Amino acid sequence: MAPLLQMTGITKRFPGVVACRDVSFAVEAGEIHGLLGENGAGKSTLVKILYGLVDPDEGRIEIDGREVRIRSPRHALALGVGMVHQHFMLVPTMTVAENVALGLRSDRPPLSRLRRVAAKVAELSQRYGFHIDPDQQVGELSVGLQQRVEILKLLCRGAELLVLDEPTAVLTPQEWQQLRGTMRSLADAGKAIVFISHKLDEQLSISDRCTVLRDGSVMGTVATAETDKASLARMMVGRDVVLRTERPPRAPGRPVLEVHGLHLNAAEDRCLLADISFTIAQGEIVGIAGVDGNGQRELVEVLMGIRTATTGTIRHEGETVTRLTPRRYNRIGAVIPEDRHRMAIALGLSVRENLVLKDFCRQPFSHRGITRPRVFRDFCASLLQEFDIRTPSLDVAMRQLSGGNQQKVVLAREMHRDPGLLIAAQPTRGLDVGAIEFVYRRLLEHRERGGATLLVSTELDEILSLADRIAVLVSGRFVALLENRDIDIQELGLLMGGASEMVAS
Repeated sequence: MAPLLQMTGITKRFPGVVACRDVSFAVEAGEIHGLLGENGAGKSTLVKILYGLVDPDEGRIEIDGREVRIRSPRHALALGVGMVHQHFMLVPTMTVAENVALGLRSDRPPLSRLRRVAAKVAELSQRYGFHIDPDQQVGELSVGLQQRVEILKLLCRGAELLVLDEPTAVLTPQEWQQLRGTMRSLADAGKAIVFISHKLDEQLSISDRCTVLRDGSVMGTVATAETDKASLARMMVGRDVVLRTERPPRAPGRPVLEVHGLHLNAAEDRCLLADISFTIAQGEIVGIAGVDGNGQRELVEVLMGIRTATTGTIRHEGETVTRLTPRRYNRIGAVIPEDRHRMAIALGLSVRENLVLKDFCRQPFSHRGITRPRVFRDFCASLLQEFDIRTPSLDVAMRQLSGGNQQKVVLAREMHRDPGLLIAAQPTRGLDVGAIEFVYRRLLEHRERGGATLLVSTELDEILSLADRIAVLVSGRFVALLENRDIDIQELGLLMGGASEMVAS
């Protein structure tokens, strides 16, 4: 019997790079198939080809044994291939049934169609154990339930193969466990799932088989029951990877950043941040743990001068900071924003120009207002090597780099100056295991040199590996401020979900 999906000899070339080189990849019905690889390994290109966003230069695609040429995402759905993106495509003010009905073609009157869709949603929800009310407003659902709505949209359109692209990036540990159950119930019902995740523990806990890509080529497909984290990591990066980070004890120095009584109100006096107080000292990493959308972005924007706090004080090196702006913050610290496209890089500029965005007016890069191109080139070339940024050249546009390599450009620009204060918001988002190892090492080296770091992350393993103290942010408030000593990850996940509160230490 033919696999549900067979991709054979897929090759795709872009200017200066071969994104996929003779890739063959098969997924059986009823299988959860993991897809692993470093940044730029070809995962995104392969999935875009499968979903009709990119045409392959060579190779063929077969679905249920029939060769097809997928022309668009709509055509992919008609062939039974659906994709759940990291960022949900839902209208929060509409009900579940209304969201599912959007885009469905039907000759029935709108109300009759909506009743039919609601009945279908209820039937699928019961069959797969989703526990979703079709009449509930999407904005009232948790992030995990919204993700299930995205899956329901595809099931209602007849999808037999679901591609889940980094689906756990916005989930708490408890929601991940629920997603695991959802995926397994779908596979047991005969659906096929392609599960893209850089988290090796997740791949090992849910995938039946895993295909590993490196530099655009397939390194192998293995049964996950017959492998381990170290072996998968070695296949991904071609070397042994340190999977656990040692964080040696260190006595913190004097306070670098002091925040007291910070409040931020939006229009109509809606509270975004309430009574935020904390201190970061030299040689200390303070982690902010929380599910996306609980005030992390607003806190970072206040600290880097994009927003002005309603009340509260911010002190840097003992001096109260007033009229803080991004330009002024850049003189006292560095920042890795969570949204690199919106706040960190210029996609139309070259890699070289992005690397020197904050330095081109400084010595030795310019003299009396005249830039020095050779100094720029040598400096950028050294950063490419130091931060393992993979690009055909310094002159290609940033938009041509993979997301992980774009993130490495941001890391290189911000961290090469060895700042006294570093705000790192989701610093490893989109990075593979080898790059994550590198970032962790750089953050800990910054700590050892006496730097102060505010680490904002939705990755609990990351927070627990790096932070000396952990603040849990829920609905714009700290519900706990804890020393990182034997913190239970499940308890921390419950705190993030707002299930309970603990006394701050």
